[in-house]
Amino acid sequence: MARLHEYQGKALLARHGIVVPRGRVAGSAEEAGRIAREVGGRVVVKMQAWTTNRKALGGVAFAGSAEEAAGHAERMLGMKVGNFPVVQVLVEEMLAIKHELFVSVFIDDKSRGPAMLVSLAGGSGIEERAHASGGGGGGGVRRFECDVKSGPKEAEVRAFLAGSALPREVHEPLVAAVRSVFGAARANEARSLEINPLVVTADAHPRVVAADCRVTIDDYAVFRHPELGIEIARELDHPPTELERIAYAAEQADHRGTFYFAQMNTVALAGSRGLIGFHGAGGGGSMMSMDAITNEGFTIANFCDTSGNPSPAKVYRAARIILSQPGLCGYFGSGSGVASQEQYWSAYGLAKAFWEMELNIPAVIRLGGNTEDRAVEILETACTGLPGRVEGYRKTDPPAKIARRFAELVGEHLGGAEVSHRRGITALEDSPVVAPRSGAGVRVWRPRPPRRPSFVGTKSAACFPVNGGTLWIDTGVWNSRSAAIIARAAGLLKDDAGKPALTVKPDELMGKDSELIACEVECRRDGVGGLFVELEIPGLHPPPGDRGGGR
Repeated sequence: MARLHEYQGKALLARHGIVVPRGRVAGSAEEAGRIAREVGGRVVVKMQAWTTNRKALGGVAFAGSAEEAAGHAERMLGMKVGNFPVVQVLVEEMLAIKHELFVSVFIDDKSRGPAMLVSLAGGSGIEERAHASGGGGGGGVRRFECDVKSGPKEAEVRAFLAGSALPREVHEPLVAAVRSVFGAARANEARSLEINPLVVTADAHPRVVAADCRVTIDDYAVFRHPELGIEIARELDHPPTELERIAYAAEQADHRGTFYFAQMNTVALAGSRGLIGFHGAGGGGSMMSMDAITNEGFTIANFCDTSGNPSPAKVYRAARIILSQPGLCGYFGSGSGVASQEQYWSAYGLAKAFWEMELNIPAVIRLGGNTEDRAVEILETACTGLPGRVEGYRKTDPPAKIARRFAELVGEHLGGAEVSHRRGITALEDSPVVAPRSGAGVRVWRPRPPRRPSFVGTKSAACFPVNGGTLWIDTGVWNSRSAAIIARAAGLLKDDAGKPALTVKPDELMGKDSELIACEVECRRDGVGGLFVELEIPGLHPPPGDRGGGR
């Protein structure tokens, strides 16, 4: 489920006629001060973070002046909730509260329909009290079954309020608010919408105001509601990071299989053996594999899952995004051991990414499932010659076993002699042998620009568009090795008077990126140069540095 921040949820409520406090969100202390000055009087400053204990963390504060509000905002902005900083605060009027209520609408899995809870008191433990009382009004909590179109019955809500100590003058505004909460949830396809507290003010003319709210939207409905401003249609415990945005865009651009990426830690935890990139395949297997690697004492930088028959391009992009995180001491890949997907496609994607990034940290990859023997062979042989050791494993190798092996390799890598800067990398036939770029001897991973063969982007090379990238062919190599390249190109290429040509229409080649990535890796495995698939990852800007021409 995709979450909304409080300020986003309140904007949603306001569009449906529910009164919310005056104020708005700020991204700096100066802006918070300006808002407080505009609102006037006492204000409350609340950090925007997905946590239930903001007040205990110091993320809720009251201010009697714009200067005081700015000071609270300056303290909150940059505070870390979990591993991620607070980047926004909500500044709004401080309410004079006489009564607090709780109102929520949710999808009940048992009845497979919407339901509502209304409590005559706010606070915590509302759901537990409703369960204990049967939801019939005992303990001041009432559950309302809702028609999916019309919502709760107004007569039932009125009857519940009639038995309360709330002043009668606010009964109808409260009934209207309950109806509007349901309408807001239904119109925006929310999985849950909670106002806690819904307050009755102590003003001369009492108002019914949503003082706080929590809203989650059905992931599959997000695309229908661009007005909500949801960047990633998944449940995260922090605002999306740059890499999460890039990964989500990559997932949306290629629907062959799934790709889930979430960042977890940016530095190794105290006492940890190091920070690692994690790449799983299949939810249950990935969870088990994460347990295995954390049991070995490592800190996981990210969770990543590529499953459901992902394309090599999707796996390649996942690996590149994982390797955009600095400070990794290794790359650990393990998921389901009984996956029905053809594992050799994932092997091609990983091999391409590792080669381009000149991987110099250990990588242990479990490729259990269909064609696992072929997949392991492809991965290991295609990565021969890289500065870092890459090992592949099968479904008969349990996660605990390969996690121990990974720990051994990382221990050797971090505790052994420095990798020699003179160590060469076997290059393609059309390229000279070159030394690794500066930093190849560093023991933890530093993101770097991907290497590209020297013919990529030149006028002398032939190029053809493919899905999300470009196929490049070195015409000089083609003259002498065209037969070898054609033999590995899945029938997509032919020779036309000494020049590369297609056997299919250009628009048909667009969807053949998997076959062309396989062709590139197979050519490299067999020492045949001259073909390269350049894949785009929008938004992923490599750090400056030597691109390593001539490879």
